[in-house]
Amino acid sequence: MNTDKKEGKVAKTIESQTAKIPSDIYLWSSLSAMGVSLCLKVCKQNNLALFVGQWAAPFLLLGVYNKIVKTEGSDRED
Repeated sequence: MNTDKKEGKVAKTIESQTAKIPSDIYLWSSLSAMGVSLCLKVCKQNNLALFVGQWAAPFLLLGVYNKIVKTEGSDRED
């Protein structure tokens, strides 16, 4: 492992803040985006439904990032 490269101040600050957010928030946000998208689709708001529906994947990816930061951290040294 190359220990010469460390995370910058901004990355550490972001990680310290995102680690405080419960993982459930990302899951429920993703499910909510899918539900709202479905409702918009039923209401014939197709463009808006597609826009909101595309939020689900980024929310899930942020949840994965959050979990990794909580368990590993970027500069963790064992």
